[in-house]
Amino acid sequence: MARVLIVEDEAKMRRLLELNLGEDGFTTFSAGDAETGLKLLRENSIDLVVTDLKLPGIDGLEFLQAVKRQNVALPVVVMTAFGTVETAVEAMKAGASDYVLKPFSLAEMRMVIHKELDVHNLREENRSLREALGKRYEHPNVVARSSKMQEVLSTVDRVAPTNSTVLLGGESGVGKDLIARAIHERSRRASGPFIKINSTAIPENLLESELFGYEKGAFTGAVASKPGKFELADKGTLFLDEIGDVPPVTQVKLLRVLQEREFERLGGTRTVKVDVRLIAATNRDLREALEQGTFREDLYYRLNVVPIDIAPLRQRKEDIPDLVNLFIARFRGDSGKPVEGISPLAMQVLVNYHWPGNVRELQNIIERACALAKGTVIDAPDIHLDLRAAKTANGAGNFLPEGLTLEQWEDEMIRESLRRAHGNKSQAARLLGLSRNALRYRLSKIGIADEGEKEL
Repeated sequence: MARVLIVEDEAKMRRLLELNLGEDGFTTFSAGDAETGLKLLRENSIDLVVTDLKLPGIDGLEFLQAVKRQNVALPVVVMTAFGTVETAVEAMKAGASDYVLKPFSLAEMRMVIHKELDVHNLREENRSLREALGKRYEHPNVVARSSKMQEVLSTVDRVAPTNSTVLLGGESGVGKDLIARAIHERSRRASGPFIKINSTAIPENLLESELFGYEKGAFTGAVASKPGKFELADKGTLFLDEIGDVPPVTQVKLLRVLQEREFERLGGTRTVKVDVRLIAATNRDLREALEQGTFREDLYYRLNVVPIDIAPLRQRKEDIPDLVNLFIARFRGDSGKPVEGISPLAMQVLVNYHWPGNVRELQNIIERACALAKGTVIDAPDIHLDLRAAKTANGAGNFLPEGLTLEQWEDEMIRESLRRAHGNKSQAARLLGLSRNALRYRLSKIGIADEGEKEL
């Protein structure tokens, strides 16, 4: 069993954790201060550390930093008082895996420890397998040339055969629904239903009935009984998107389903039992929602058994060429035009863009380009980027669009001016407020040849 180091200066709490974790099958080592804890860490093979943030001598934050210097991958769970959440957040930034607010239940602590060990073991196994086999992970319709997406698919491969609840994180448009479907298709439930529901697309007062169903007469207009999404997903997978927007009343019933696999329909008294694997997704920071009190802490831990974070497209630009080719193959038939590919310059425009809308935005732009392309190859003038969205984001507090340097932003504006001027460089110079020679210099910097043209 796993070996857990407990660092806690209160003797009663330390002893309580020792006994409880020992009963759960863990081998425990304990220390009343950070110095003793570091000595035990050096002398023993430890799988996880549980530490208080308030310690005599070296405090918990310094202890955490020292642990990470010895073993950056070692999971560390910190304990802190309810009124010092800011310190816990600071600890997370320093490398802590999770935190538990005092007072806490022993069941909650065990749940957090099991979850962190499962995730740590999963990552270590994936890393070992990749190193030993040099394996590349693939799935239909999921482009994963980048290392970040390879890590996502490797986790999918490991978690799919289990019944563990998965929490997908990432910005809107990164493809969380594709990853959820990939988990379902590689699971033992693949022959069962895959039911998707977006909590933001349903009015708050109707979400509960959509999830759990209702009985005839439960409310005005309920002329017949109706099963909810959980019943429809029985023996399969339920994908609940935007979990962070689920109202508190519904969160209580969700927690019960995850714990007991049962619920009652709205207006009903009969208990319905289901066998459903839940995959949840969010583009919000649920930890922030916990601190604000808008999301239940016990539900968060039930959902966050195996977290999978999907990087935004601007952080995995190696995937853009393959995504572009995938979308061209998908849309060229729909457009009725014989589009066969994309020019190197047009591809460079796409690679240099910062993609606030992620893969969904790229898909829409390629669909539009296929419809508007004049020939068999998509060229730079066929690429219509929404630079206004970037300017709006810029006005919201970011000086430059996220992921772009000043030089990259300037290059992008030059390409956009050429597109609007339909390739006429004199007109493009006027749009930018530059002289013809100044534009010629900038074009040479980004590798666009200036063949010369008649001035307008």
